[in-house]
Amino acid sequence: MDAPLSQAGLAASSREVIEAGSKSFAGAARLLAPDIRESASLLYAWCRYCDDEIDGQDLGFPSAARGPRNPAERLEAIRSQTRKALAGADVLAAPFRALQHVARRHDIPSRYPLDLIDGFAMDVEGRRYERLDDTLLYAYRVAGAVGVMMATVMGVRDEPTLDRACDLGIAFQLTNIARDVVEDAGQGRVYLPSDWLDEAGLPPSRIVDPAFRPKVAQVTARLLDEAEGYYASALAGIARLPLRSAVAIATARAVYRAIGRKVRRTGAAAWDVRASTSRGEKLALAAGAAATAAFVKIREPEAGRTGLWTRPRLGPDAPRPRDATPRHRPQAESSAWPDRAASKRERA
Repeated sequence: MDAPLSQAGLAASSREVIEAGSKSFAGAARLLAPDIRESASLLYAWCRYCDDEIDGQDLGFPSAARGPRNPAERLEAIRSQTRKALAGADVLAAPFRALQHVARRHDIPSRYPLDLIDGFAMDVEGRRYERLDDTLLYAYRVAGAVGVMMATVMGVRDEPTLDRACDLGIAFQLTNIARDVVEDAGQGRVYLPSDWLDEAGLPPSRIVDPAFRPKVAQVTARLLDEAEGYYASALAGIARLPLRSAVAIATARAVYRAIGRKVRRTGAAAWDVRASTSRGEKLALAAGAAATAAFVKIREPEAGRTGLWTRPRLGPDAPRPRDATPRHRPQAESSAWPDRAASKRERA
């Protein structure tokens, strides 16, 4: 059995995971303060490990090294190890040690890592999404909950701003669903609401059929319209962040939103080549995001949340990680905070 990594080794390994796993998030993470960047990388490493373990992949690629267990068995193993990590038990596997460290350091409620695992369970169970609210619940679990955890890492504690962080995660996931709809359907996963498919005359089994691409484009455009409300809401949360964090989050927002716009603009041909942003486009989007972040901090947008799906609230007795250290506030940014995001499900 390999010896456990030191804390420095764990941080370095996690940085490698985010660099290899998501160019969009890795680029945005470089804009964060060093201590926040380390925690964000540790959290991403756990999220990505769990996602890949469920799908039998390594960084999004099929892997025979995952062993013979079926997805349900892998899911339960992840859930068990996660619970142990959050309860303060000794854990050896690096991804769970990463989660344990971040949860203790930032006092992350146990609810959110477990909500993410519940999202993975929806995939394992082959859940059908009858209505938009069902799709939004999935988006919350696999991405909105991650947004809340990332915001908590940044020092956010107030519920309204956590709602905005959740909204950005949901927007990311709706964009992912639109971009990957044909690939996912080929694997038996359809996240588009069934009632929307019925209205468009698009049987789930025909999503992979090129002859039905105009209808696929029609339904995904509707989903991307829905995402816009969540992207708009997220700006109000970005306005409440210190500038360095605001620029990082605004950059991630700009890159993902640009991917959605490409899918919409390309129409029925959107799935011939996977939509992404080039390095040059990312640099331009980052520059624009910096200007956006500076502007919204001067004049906070009045984006309401009327009609948006809202995450479940934690009760006053909701469990937090045991042996949690005092809530961590980044030294360079703490005074600016109000008492206030990876996986295939959230990767670009």
